[in-house]
Amino acid sequence: MSRQLTAGDWVVYRKSKRSTSPGPRASHVVGSPKGESYTYTVDKYWVVEEVMPDGNLLMRTSKGKSNIIGQDDPNLRRASLFQRLVWRARFQAAVEQCNKR
Repeated sequence: MSRQLTAGDWVVYRKSKRSTSPGPRASHVVGSPKGESYTYTVDKYWVVEEVMPDGNLLMRTSKGKSNIIGQDDPNLRRASLFQRLVWRARFQAAVEQCNKR
């Protein structure tokens, strides 16, 4: 990441998942050799709640869950202007979850 993240920043995390039925926001969908399951990625819209002393980030989701991610994780990036506009409600819900803590 070119610039260090700070508390309150809106970020997008590309999370890898595996299941028998990918959801509508799934991308990069790849079927298993025998077709029983799929591997895919889903963009998660989170807010940085805290930068921890070790440099990791405490992230908050719109439903109140927390995740700890390293700043150098290649799946982590700042939200683009387009994403900030389209997914504004999710980001604001995550900000409200941060304020409840």
